Amino acid sequence: MPNLPTLSALDMAALLASRVCHDIISPVGALANGLEVLEEDQGEEMREFAMDLITKSAKSASAKLKFSRLAFGASGSAGASIDTGEAHDVVALYMAGEKADFTWEGSRSLVPKNRVKLLLNLVLISLGAVPRGGNVGVQIHGEGDTATFTLRCVGPKARVPADFVDMLNGTVEGEVSAHGIQPYYTIMLAKESGLTLGATADGEDIVLTAS
Repeated sequence: MPNLPTLSALDMAALLASRVCHDIISPVGALANGLEVLEEDQGEEMREFAMDLITKSAKSASAKLKFSRLAFGASGSAGASIDTGEAHDVVALYMAGEKADFTWEGSRSLVPKNRVKLLLNLVLISLGAVPRGGNVGVQIHGEGDTATFTLRCVGPKARVPADFVDMLNGTVEGEVSAHGIQPYYTIMLAKESGLTLGATADGEDIVLTAS
């Protein structure tokens, strides 16, 4: 386990809330802009533009909320399990609005919720590894309590996000920020799940593992 700064429960909750709000504010703001255009009644062409903006923004906000609920939320009672089919569905919705595509391999099963939350958080880190787009290949090995994960990130100039590298190496300087809370939380989930995280280069690809 890397040597990381200690966060109180209150600080972690506040930082995670900031992270979720950061993801949601863009589509919600675009939704508000579309409504403002409709109210101004500037003709049929602008009305069609506004309706398209509203539709796309509503879908994006919904996808991000569903993803965040599973990745960061309670997701049932303590000790609960989550169907990896549900995890696949929320990832598919989320990825529809991202530059990268994704593939998903593995048997469908009920997996302890913290492992599923870990998987979804690794998907977010994978997107940071391919900021110009590409593909995130998700592999689930095993089922249930023994499920482990491999994510292969393929794209132009793929790289491990620097904040995640610092977290894994235990070289974080200063306090954890709202930007850094997501990789921090990922490492906490891995610890809680009894899994070890890895991030390696395989040629031009980046491979993230939780095993």
